[in-house]
Amino acid sequence: MPSTLLSGAKVWDGLADEPAGPQDVLVQDDRIRQIAAGIEAPPGAEVVDLGGHTLTPGFMDCHTHVTITPDIMSVFTGSPTAMALRSLSVLRTLLMNGFTTVRDLMCADVGYGIVDLRDAVEAGWITGPRMRVAPHLISARGGHGDFSTVLAGQFQGTPPPLELASADGCDEIRTRVRQEVRAGADWVKFAATGGFSSPGDDPGRTTYSEEEMTALVAAAADLGVPATPHCYGDEGARRAVRAGVRSIEHANLASAETLKMIEDAGVFVVPTQYTIITDARNAFNEGHWRGAPAFKPRKFQAYQQALLDSAENLAASEIRIAFGTDAGMFPHGDNWREFPMMVSNGIPPARALKAATSVAADLLGLDDLGVLAEGKIADIVAMPGDPFTDIQATGQVDFVMKAGEVYKRPGSAPG
Repeated sequence: MPSTLLSGAKVWDGLADEPAGPQDVLVQDDRIRQIAAGIEAPPGAEVVDLGGHTLTPGFMDCHTHVTITPDIMSVFTGSPTAMALRSLSVLRTLLMNGFTTVRDLMCADVGYGIVDLRDAVEAGWITGPRMRVAPHLISARGGHGDFSTVLAGQFQGTPPPLELASADGCDEIRTRVRQEVRAGADWVKFAATGGFSSPGDDPGRTTYSEEEMTALVAAAADLGVPATPHCYGDEGARRAVRAGVRSIEHANLASAETLKMIEDAGVFVVPTQYTIITDARNAFNEGHWRGAPAFKPRKFQAYQQALLDSAENLAASEIRIAFGTDAGMFPHGDNWREFPMMVSNGIPPARALKAATSVAADLLGLDDLGVLAEGKIADIVAMPGDPFTDIQATGQVDFVMKAGEVYKRPGSAPG
């Protein structure tokens, strides 16, 4: 791979509270070799002029669903092959948005197509972000991952895909965890509480006992795989923390006291605020819910104030916030909008940007990513303007490099 010199941008390393610059960044093969002002381009190097831009580490979205569309019920009508093919354009969209790494936390396939997608990206067969995956959501029957409740009574108990990864009791849960890891899971995800997008449960109610959560997390840990829960309410979060999870997804109903417990335990929170807080702010706006199932506005109306209060409390905390969006529950191309939503809820731009770079890399255990420094993998994005003063700039990424390869350049169609 030839050398590339990125010239003239303000450079943010993923750790500081503001960018430095202008500086140059020299990339050779898949690594950053030098960061300094006035670097001379080696013979044959491509020079990319990024004057007027801010250059940052590649973004990471720690909560995506690349095989799911906003019409959640469509997961029951598409074949696994169709889901995989549809995901190809999704992966490309996420990469062109500047997200060079994603963690996918549940596919819509009863098999393990998301593992194949991850491996295909790694092998260079398809274009997309590098992936870490939790293939399915392990859920109690009647919990967030059990969509059999949408069926008429005579069809209750229908086997997968409607149950996907249902498991009750410690023994069955351990078996399910081992199946996930055997198939190639990087993470194990489970439903600690109900949710807003599922028809038959309540986001504030806990759906696994502490004994069951502990058994699940321990079974994953024995196999070297971290666990994370889908979790909104207090009791679910407290049980999950005591069970030893590495991160909590959502936590949008957690009280200030529970958030302090999470903070003290050093557990990450991935708050997915764009989708949740948008719906909360529009809970009583009838037009916002046009075409949505009746249960969704009812849930958001019941929990509106708690959701808004929890977002404020999260911003006031010192929890390690990692960036994640739940993309798939809304169009994947809008995943960058998590940045301005976080800022609108009181999270400073620097903290939001760290959440998508250095903090996300820490969560995912990717030591060579998330920071711009000599010797690190060259995942680099750039955007016109300065996201530290205008967070909307994160939606204008026009340069994308992943592992030293340029996929998008200013003024040109994505390459």
